[in-house]
Amino acid sequence: MFEVILYQPEIPPNTGNVIRLCANTGVHLHLVRPLGFDLDDKQLKRAGLDYHEYASMKVHDSLQECLQSLPQARHAHLPHPNPDGTTSHSTKHDRTVQVAGYPPHESPLSNFPPLAGERANEKGNLESLGEGTTASLRELSNPLRLFAFTTKGSHPFHEVCYQKGDAFLFGPESRGLPSEVLESLPPEQRLRLPMLPNNRSLNLSNTVAVVVYEAWRQCGFEGEG
Repeated sequence: MFEVILYQPEIPPNTGNVIRLCANTGVHLHLVRPLGFDLDDKQLKRAGLDYHEYASMKVHDSLQECLQSLPQARHAHLPHPNPDGTTSHSTKHDRTVQVAGYPPHESPLSNFPPLAGERANEKGNLESLGEGTTASLRELSNPLRLFAFTTKGSHPFHEVCYQKGDAFLFGPESRGLPSEVLESLPPEQRLRLPMLPNNRSLNLSNTVAVVVYEAWRQCGFEGEG
């Protein structure tokens, strides 16, 4: 159905709650290292109860690896984040138009600056500085329907027309997503949940639950029995 990505989560009960949520909604869960806990943590298991065996969960060494593993990354082209082409997500009223923030058919991920462990080679392409062949974000050639959730977002999450297969990215509890990730996504893919003024943030697992259920509601609670 959907893909939930927890980038460097820190608090075991929050991730445990998300595991239980994903098991009950058919959502695929991705954890990006480093994690602030061990997967055998008692608090993690207690929060997830006995749902771990029913949840689809993968752990990745980097955000690049995670994004490259998503089913979307294997498609040549995907619809715009707003299927009806309204101006909240595009520059023209056309379902195949340019997405605000980057040229037509260019991946949003091509806007990512180098992350730690990358450098530009003589040809201007990014390469890994570590062992192995971990792909950089700029090397992911296909567009992703990736939505990052942040208190710094300007676009309300409930105004997006979600689709099956959408990916939702959440940052660590203490600091949120890195600025280089947020700034590399178009504004309409940096979403916020409404809160009263002068409040800092919502609990991570509560935020994930609100987003997943709104997206699932828009899809008619497909698969619900």
